[in-house]
Amino acid sequence: MTAPTQAPAQAPQTNAHIDPAAQVSDAGFVPVQTRSERPRSFDPEDFGAPTGREVNWKHTPVAQLKSLFETGDTNDGVTCTVSDEQYVRPALAHGSAPRGEFFVPEDVTAAVAWQGSSDAMHISIPNDEEVAEPIVVEIHGNGGRANAHLVVEAGRHSVSTVILRHTGTAQYAQNVEIIVRDGAKLKLVTVQQWEDDAIHASAHQARVDRDAELTHIVVSFGGGIVRVNPNVELAGAGSHGYLYGLSFADAGQHLESQVYLHHKGEHTTGDVLYKGALHGAKARSVWIGDVLIGPDATGTDSYEANRNLVLSEGAHADSIPNLEIQTGDIAGAGHASATGRFDDEQLFYLQARGITEQEARRLVVLGFLTEVVQRIGIPSLQDELMTAVEGELAAVTA
Repeated sequence: MTAPTQAPAQAPQTNAHIDPAAQVSDAGFVPVQTRSERPRSFDPEDFGAPTGREVNWKHTPVAQLKSLFETGDTNDGVTCTVSDEQYVRPALAHGSAPRGEFFVPEDVTAAVAWQGSSDAMHISIPNDEEVAEPIVVEIHGNGGRANAHLVVEAGRHSVSTVILRHTGTAQYAQNVEIIVRDGAKLKLVTVQQWEDDAIHASAHQARVDRDAELTHIVVSFGGGIVRVNPNVELAGAGSHGYLYGLSFADAGQHLESQVYLHHKGEHTTGDVLYKGALHGAKARSVWIGDVLIGPDATGTDSYEANRNLVLSEGAHADSIPNLEIQTGDIAGAGHASATGRFDDEQLFYLQARGITEQEARRLVVLGFLTEVVQRIGIPSLQDELMTAVEGELAAVTA
Protein backbone atom coordinates (compact mmCIF):
# COMPACT_ATOMS: atom_id res chain seq x y z
CA MET A 1 0.00 0.00 0.00
CA THR A 2 1.04 3.61 -0.39
CA ALA A 3 1.56 5.68 2.72
CA PRO A 4 -0.54 8.87 2.69
CA THR A 5 1.14 12.23 3.03
CA GLN A 6 -1.98 13.96 4.29
CA ALA A 7 -4.33 13.20 7.15
CA PRO A 8 -6.58 10.18 6.45
CA ALA A 9 -10.05 10.89 5.16
CA GLN A 10 -11.63 9.60 8.34
CA ALA A 11 -9.70 12.00 10.57
CA PRO A 12 -11.78 14.91 11.89
CA GLN A 13 -11.40 18.00 9.72
CA THR A 14 -11.79 21.48 11.19
CA ASN A 15 -10.90 25.05 10.36
CA ALA A 16 -8.87 25.36 13.55
CA HIS A 17 -5.85 23.56 14.92
CA ILE A 18 -6.70 20.02 15.99
CA ASP A 19 -5.16 20.47 19.44
CA PRO A 20 -8.14 20.34 21.84
CA ALA A 21 -7.23 23.53 23.70
CA ALA A 22 -7.16 25.46 20.44
CA GLN A 23 -10.82 24.61 19.85
CA VAL A 24 -12.17 24.87 23.36
CA SER A 25 -13.66 28.27 22.65
CA ASP A 26 -15.80 26.90 19.81
CA ALA A 27 -19.47 26.77 20.76
CA GLY A 28 -20.49 23.34 21.96
CA PHE A 29 -16.99 21.85 21.62
CA VAL A 30 -15.89 19.29 24.20
CA PRO A 31 -12.10 18.82 24.43
CA VAL A 32 -10.75 15.38 23.59
CA GLN A 33 -10.01 13.44 26.78
CA THR A 34 -9.51 9.81 25.70
CA ARG A 35 -6.55 8.59 23.70
CA SER A 36 -8.77 6.81 21.17
CA GLU A 37 -10.41 10.10 20.16
CA ARG A 38 -7.25 12.07 19.45
CA PRO A 39 -7.09 13.44 15.91
CA ARG A 40 -4.10 12.48 13.77
CA SER A 41 -2.32 14.11 10.87
CA PHE A 42 0.91 13.95 8.89
CA ASP A 43 1.07 17.76 8.72
CA PRO A 44 2.62 19.58 11.71
CA GLU A 45 0.61 22.69 10.94
CA ASP A 46 -2.61 20.79 11.67
CA PHE A 47 -1.54 20.51 15.30
CA GLY A 48 -0.01 23.92 15.89
CA ALA A 49 2.47 24.56 18.68
CA PRO A 50 1.35 23.07 22.02
CA THR A 51 0.57 25.52 24.79
CA GLY A 52 0.68 23.09 27.71
CA ARG A 53 -3.10 23.19 28.20
CA GLU A 54 -3.79 20.25 25.87
CA VAL A 55 -4.61 16.94 27.55
CA ASN A 56 -1.55 15.23 26.05
CA TRP A 57 0.86 18.10 26.84
CA LYS A 58 -0.26 19.46 30.21
CA HIS A 59 2.34 17.46 32.16
CA THR A 60 5.20 18.26 29.74
CA PRO A 61 7.59 21.27 29.83
CA VAL A 62 6.55 22.40 26.35
CA ALA A 63 8.73 25.54 26.36
CA GLN A 64 11.86 23.38 26.49
CA LEU A 65 10.63 21.20 23.60
CA LYS A 66 9.95 24.17 21.34
CA SER A 67 12.78 23.28 18.95
CA LEU A 68 10.95 20.05 18.02
CA PHE A 69 7.65 21.70 17.09
CA GLU A 70 8.80 22.82 13.62
CA THR A 71 10.56 20.87 10.88
CA GLY A 72 14.20 21.93 10.86
CA ASP A 73 16.41 22.58 7.84
CA THR A 74 19.23 20.47 9.19
CA ASN A 75 19.18 16.81 10.15
CA ASP A 76 22.70 16.15 11.37
CA GLY A 77 22.11 15.61 15.06
CA VAL A 78 22.78 11.88 15.30
CA THR A 79 24.80 9.06 13.79
CA CYS A 80 23.20 5.63 13.53
CA THR A 81 24.82 2.18 13.22
CA VAL A 82 23.31 -1.32 13.24
CA SER A 83 25.04 -4.38 14.68
CA ASP A 84 23.82 -6.75 11.95
CA GLU A 85 23.43 -5.08 8.57
CA GLN A 86 21.85 -8.12 6.90
CA TYR A 87 18.47 -7.12 8.37
CA VAL A 88 18.66 -3.54 7.14
CA ARG A 89 16.66 -3.03 3.94
CA PRO A 90 16.79 -0.05 1.55
CA ALA A 91 15.61 3.19 3.12
CA LEU A 92 11.91 4.01 2.77
CA ALA A 93 10.87 7.32 1.25
CA HIS A 94 7.47 8.84 1.88
CA GLY A 95 4.92 6.66 0.09
CA SER A 96 7.10 3.53 0.15
CA ALA A 97 5.52 0.53 1.89
CA PRO A 98 5.59 -0.61 4.61
CA ARG A 99 6.28 2.92 5.88
CA GLY A 100 2.94 4.35 6.92
CA GLU A 101 1.17 1.00 6.79
CA PHE A 102 0.04 1.63 10.34
CA PHE A 103 1.70 4.79 11.61
CA VAL A 104 -0.18 8.10 11.66
CA PRO A 105 1.20 10.91 13.91
CA GLU A 106 -0.76 11.70 17.07
CA ASP A 107 1.03 14.96 17.93
CA VAL A 108 3.16 17.69 16.44
CA THR A 109 6.58 16.18 17.22
CA ALA A 110 5.61 12.91 15.52
CA ALA A 111 4.38 14.85 12.47
CA VAL A 112 7.64 16.85 12.43
CA ALA A 113 9.65 13.62 12.57
CA TRP A 114 7.57 12.18 9.71
CA GLN A 115 7.99 15.18 7.44
CA GLY A 116 11.61 15.79 8.43
CA SER A 117 12.85 12.27 7.68
CA SER A 118 12.86 11.85 3.90
CA ASP A 119 14.36 8.36 4.25
CA ALA A 120 13.29 5.93 6.96
CA MET A 121 15.53 3.12 8.17
CA HIS A 122 13.87 -0.25 7.57
CA ILE A 123 14.79 -3.26 9.68
CA SER A 124 13.01 -6.38 8.45
CA ILE A 125 13.11 -9.92 9.82
CA PRO A 126 12.27 -12.53 7.14
CA ASN A 127 9.36 -14.91 7.57
CA ASP A 128 10.07 -17.97 9.76
CA GLU A 129 13.55 -16.76 10.75
CA GLU A 130 14.74 -16.93 14.34
CA VAL A 131 17.46 -14.37 15.06
CA ALA A 132 19.74 -15.63 17.82
CA GLU A 133 21.39 -12.36 18.85
CA PRO A 134 19.74 -8.98 19.47
CA ILE A 135 19.92 -6.50 16.60
CA VAL A 136 21.35 -3.38 18.21
CA VAL A 137 20.77 0.07 16.71
CA GLU A 138 23.25 2.57 18.18
CA ILE A 139 21.93 6.14 17.99
CA HIS A 140 24.52 8.67 19.12
CA GLY A 141 23.79 12.38 19.43
CA ASN A 142 26.36 14.81 18.07
CA GLY A 143 24.87 17.90 19.66
CA GLY A 144 22.64 18.98 16.77
CA ARG A 145 19.04 18.61 15.67
CA ALA A 146 17.64 15.48 14.00
CA ASN A 147 14.40 13.91 12.80
CA ALA A 148 14.06 10.17 12.29
CA HIS A 149 11.55 7.52 11.27
CA LEU A 150 12.42 3.85 11.84
CA VAL A 151 10.36 0.91 10.62
CA VAL A 152 10.82 -2.44 12.38
CA GLU A 153 9.01 -5.28 10.61
CA ALA A 154 8.86 -8.80 12.01
CA GLY A 155 7.89 -11.27 9.29
CA ARG A 156 5.39 -14.07 9.83
CA HIS A 157 6.42 -16.60 12.49
CA SER A 158 9.80 -14.93 13.01
CA VAL A 159 11.49 -14.49 16.40
CA SER A 160 13.76 -11.50 17.04
CA THR A 161 14.96 -8.83 19.44
CA VAL A 162 15.78 -5.23 18.51
CA ILE A 163 17.52 -2.84 20.93
CA LEU A 164 17.62 0.91 20.34
CA ARG A 165 20.41 2.62 22.30
CA HIS A 166 20.46 6.41 22.65
CA THR A 167 23.65 8.15 23.85
CA GLY A 168 25.33 11.53 23.49
CA THR A 169 23.21 14.64 23.15
CA ALA A 170 20.78 15.91 20.54
CA GLN A 171 17.44 17.57 19.95
CA TYR A 172 15.77 14.50 18.55
CA ALA A 173 12.26 13.97 17.15
CA GLN A 174 11.81 10.27 16.47
CA ASN A 175 9.15 7.87 15.20
CA VAL A 176 9.36 4.10 15.54
CA GLU A 177 6.85 2.13 13.47
CA ILE A 178 6.54 -1.51 14.53
CA ILE A 179 4.73 -4.21 12.53
CA VAL A 180 4.49 -7.72 13.97
CA ARG A 181 3.09 -10.08 11.35
CA ASP A 182 1.02 -13.21 12.03
CA GLY A 183 2.62 -15.58 14.53
CA ALA A 184 5.78 -13.50 14.98
CA LYS A 185 7.47 -12.74 18.30
CA LEU A 186 9.30 -9.43 18.58
CA LYS A 187 10.98 -7.87 21.57
CA LEU A 188 11.85 -4.20 21.16
CA VAL A 189 13.83 -2.38 23.85
CA THR A 190 14.55 1.35 23.70
CA VAL A 191 17.24 2.54 26.12
CA GLN A 192 17.72 6.27 26.78
CA GLN A 193 21.15 7.00 28.28
CA TRP A 194 21.54 10.50 26.88
CA GLU A 195 23.70 13.25 28.33
CA ASP A 196 21.95 15.66 30.71
CA ASP A 197 21.12 18.29 28.07
CA ALA A 198 19.52 15.99 25.48
CA ILE A 199 15.91 16.48 24.36
CA HIS A 200 14.14 13.42 22.96
CA ALA A 201 10.51 13.12 21.87
CA SER A 202 9.63 9.73 20.42
CA ALA A 203 6.38 8.20 19.18
CA HIS A 204 6.27 4.39 18.98
CA GLN A 205 3.30 2.90 17.15
CA ALA A 206 2.87 -0.84 16.78
CA ARG A 207 0.38 -3.22 15.20
CA VAL A 208 0.37 -6.83 16.37
CA ASP A 209 -1.34 -9.31 14.04
CA ARG A 210 -3.01 -12.71 14.59
CA ASP A 211 -1.34 -14.92 17.22
CA ALA A 212 1.67 -12.58 17.29
CA GLU A 213 3.49 -11.23 20.34
CA LEU A 214 5.20 -7.93 21.05
CA THR A 215 7.23 -7.19 24.15
CA HIS A 216 7.95 -3.47 24.24
CA ILE A 217 10.30 -2.07 26.89
CA VAL A 218 11.20 1.57 27.62
CA VAL A 219 14.27 2.23 29.80
CA SER A 220 15.02 5.89 30.56
CA PHE A 221 17.96 6.94 32.73
CA GLY A 222 19.60 9.83 30.88
CA GLY A 223 18.50 13.01 29.13
CA GLY A 224 17.16 16.37 30.17
CA ILE A 225 13.69 15.79 28.72
CA VAL A 226 12.76 12.33 27.44
CA ARG A 227 9.23 11.66 26.22
CA VAL A 228 8.70 8.15 24.76
CA ASN A 229 5.05 7.40 24.00
CA PRO A 230 4.17 3.81 22.96
CA ASN A 231 0.90 3.11 21.11
CA VAL A 232 0.23 -0.61 20.61
CA GLU A 233 -2.75 -2.05 18.74
CA LEU A 234 -3.49 -5.72 19.32
CA ALA A 235 -5.21 -6.06 15.96
CA GLY A 236 -5.19 -9.80 15.38
CA ALA A 237 -7.11 -12.48 17.24
CA GLY A 238 -4.98 -14.13 19.90
CA SER A 239 -2.30 -11.43 19.87
CA HIS A 240 -0.29 -10.47 22.94
CA GLY A 241 1.23 -7.18 24.07
CA TYR A 242 3.63 -6.84 27.00
CA LEU A 243 4.60 -3.24 27.74
CA TYR A 244 7.21 -2.59 30.41
CA GLY A 245 9.07 0.51 31.53
CA LEU A 246 11.89 1.43 33.88
CA SER A 247 13.11 4.93 34.77
CA PHE A 248 15.32 6.73 37.26
CA ALA A 249 14.97 10.51 37.26
CA ASP A 250 17.47 12.68 39.09
CA ALA A 251 17.62 16.42 39.72
CA GLY A 252 16.18 18.47 36.86
CA GLN A 253 15.27 15.49 34.66
CA HIS A 254 11.86 15.04 33.07
CA LEU A 255 11.13 11.43 32.04
CA GLU A 256 7.73 10.76 30.49
CA SER A 257 5.77 7.94 28.86
CA GLN A 258 2.17 8.08 27.68
CA VAL A 259 1.21 4.46 27.01
CA TYR A 260 -1.74 3.35 24.88
CA LEU A 261 -2.79 -0.29 24.54
CA HIS A 262 -5.72 -0.89 22.18
CA HIS A 263 -7.31 -4.34 22.30
CA LYS A 264 -8.93 -4.61 18.89
CA GLY A 265 -8.96 -8.35 18.10
CA GLU A 266 -10.69 -11.04 20.10
CA HIS A 267 -8.94 -13.09 22.80
CA THR A 268 -6.04 -10.67 23.11
CA THR A 269 -3.80 -10.38 26.16
CA GLY A 270 -2.14 -7.24 27.51
CA ASP A 271 0.18 -6.62 30.45
CA VAL A 272 1.55 -3.16 31.26
CA LEU A 273 4.02 -2.52 34.09
CA TYR A 274 6.08 0.67 34.46
CA LYS A 275 8.24 1.42 37.50
CA GLY A 276 10.25 4.52 38.30
CA ALA A 277 12.47 5.98 41.00
CA LEU A 278 13.08 9.70 41.52
CA HIS A 279 15.65 11.65 43.48
CA GLY A 280 16.66 15.30 43.57
CA ALA A 281 15.20 18.76 43.20
CA LYS A 282 12.74 18.99 40.32
CA ALA A 283 13.18 15.35 39.35
CA ARG A 284 9.97 14.58 37.46
CA SER A 285 8.35 11.52 35.97
CA VAL A 286 5.07 11.31 34.08
CA TRP A 287 3.22 8.12 33.27
CA ILE A 288 -0.18 8.09 31.60
CA GLY A 289 -1.58 4.67 30.79
CA ASP A 290 -4.60 4.30 28.52
CA VAL A 291 -6.15 0.91 27.78
CA LEU A 292 -9.04 0.58 25.30
CA ILE A 293 -10.90 -2.71 24.97
CA GLY A 294 -12.82 -2.32 21.72
CA PRO A 295 -16.30 -3.62 20.90
CA ASP A 296 -14.93 -6.68 19.03
CA ALA A 297 -12.25 -7.53 21.60
CA THR A 298 -14.20 -10.32 23.28
CA GLY A 299 -12.28 -12.58 25.63
CA THR A 300 -9.71 -9.88 26.40
CA ASP A 301 -7.45 -10.16 29.43
CA SER A 302 -5.68 -6.90 30.28
CA TYR A 303 -3.95 -5.29 33.24
CA GLU A 304 -1.85 -2.14 33.65
CA ALA A 305 0.12 -0.85 36.63
CA ASN A 306 2.50 1.96 37.45
CA ARG A 307 4.62 2.19 40.62
CA ASN A 308 6.86 5.08 41.63
CA LEU A 309 9.35 5.39 44.49
CA VAL A 310 10.14 8.97 45.53
CA LEU A 311 13.53 9.11 47.24
CA SER A 312 13.80 12.78 48.22
CA GLU A 313 11.98 16.04 48.75
CA GLY A 314 11.47 18.06 45.58
CA ALA A 315 10.89 15.04 43.33
CA HIS A 316 7.45 14.59 41.79
CA ALA A 317 5.71 11.74 39.94
CA ASP A 318 2.44 11.95 37.99
CA SER A 319 0.66 8.63 37.46
CA ILE A 320 -2.65 8.48 35.59
CA PRO A 321 -4.19 5.12 34.57
CA ASN A 322 -7.28 5.04 32.34
CA LEU A 323 -9.38 2.06 31.28
CA GLU A 324 -12.12 2.14 28.63
CA ILE A 325 -14.18 -0.99 27.95
CA GLN A 326 -16.60 -1.23 25.04
CA THR A 327 -17.68 -4.85 25.41
CA GLY A 328 -19.00 -6.81 28.37
CA ASP A 329 -17.56 -10.14 27.22
CA ILE A 330 -14.00 -10.07 28.62
CA ALA A 331 -11.82 -12.41 30.67
CA GLY A 332 -10.57 -9.61 32.89
CA ALA A 333 -9.37 -6.02 33.02
CA GLY A 334 -7.85 -3.84 35.70
CA HIS A 335 -5.42 -1.08 36.51
CA ALA A 336 -3.40 0.18 39.46
CA SER A 337 -1.18 3.09 40.38
CA ALA A 338 0.91 3.87 43.45
CA THR A 339 3.46 6.54 44.33
CA GLY A 340 5.19 6.64 47.68
CA ARG A 341 8.34 6.86 49.75
CA PHE A 342 10.37 4.17 51.48
CA ASP A 343 8.45 1.57 53.43
CA ASP A 344 9.51 2.14 57.04
CA GLU A 345 8.71 -1.47 57.95
CA GLN A 346 11.05 -2.77 55.23
CA LEU A 347 13.83 -0.48 56.44
CA PHE A 348 13.27 -1.51 60.08
CA TYR A 349 13.31 -5.20 59.13
CA LEU A 350 16.66 -4.85 57.35
CA GLN A 351 18.25 -2.63 59.99
CA ALA A 352 17.14 -5.06 62.71
CA ARG A 353 19.34 -7.63 61.02
CA GLY A 354 22.45 -5.50 61.21
CA ILE A 355 22.21 -3.76 57.83
CA THR A 356 23.03 -0.06 57.83
CA GLU A 357 20.31 2.42 56.89
CA GLN A 358 22.16 3.43 53.72
CA GLU A 359 22.57 -0.15 52.59
CA ALA A 360 18.97 -0.94 53.52
CA ARG A 361 17.72 1.89 51.35
CA ARG A 362 19.88 0.68 48.46
CA LEU A 363 18.48 -2.85 48.76
CA VAL A 364 14.89 -1.60 48.86
CA VAL A 365 15.34 0.41 45.64
CA LEU A 366 17.10 -2.46 43.87
CA GLY A 367 14.34 -4.84 44.88
CA PHE A 368 11.71 -2.39 43.71
CA LEU A 369 13.21 -1.95 40.20
CA THR A 370 14.45 -5.51 39.68
CA GLU A 371 10.98 -6.79 38.79
CA VAL A 372 10.98 -4.87 35.51
CA VAL A 373 14.65 -5.60 34.76
CA GLN A 374 14.01 -9.33 35.05
CA ARG A 375 11.19 -9.14 32.51
CA ILE A 376 13.59 -7.91 29.83
CA GLY A 377 14.93 -11.42 29.37
CA ILE A 378 18.31 -10.40 27.92
CA PRO A 379 20.96 -11.31 30.52
CA SER A 380 23.69 -9.00 29.23
CA LEU A 381 21.33 -6.02 29.11
CA GLN A 382 19.87 -6.87 32.50
CA ASP A 383 23.34 -6.86 34.05
CA GLU A 384 24.13 -3.54 32.36
CA LEU A 385 20.94 -1.93 33.61
CA MET A 386 21.44 -3.14 37.18
CA THR A 387 24.92 -1.63 37.05
CA ALA A 388 23.38 1.62 35.85
CA VAL A 389 20.86 1.55 38.71
CA GLU A 390 23.71 0.96 41.15
CA GLY A 391 25.43 4.02 39.67
CA GLU A 392 22.32 6.13 40.16
CA LEU A 393 22.04 4.97 43.75
CA ALA A 394 25.71 5.68 44.41
CA ALA A 395 25.14 9.26 43.27
CA VAL A 396 22.13 9.51 45.58
CA THR A 397 24.07 8.41 48.65
CA ALA A 398 27.33 10.21 47.81
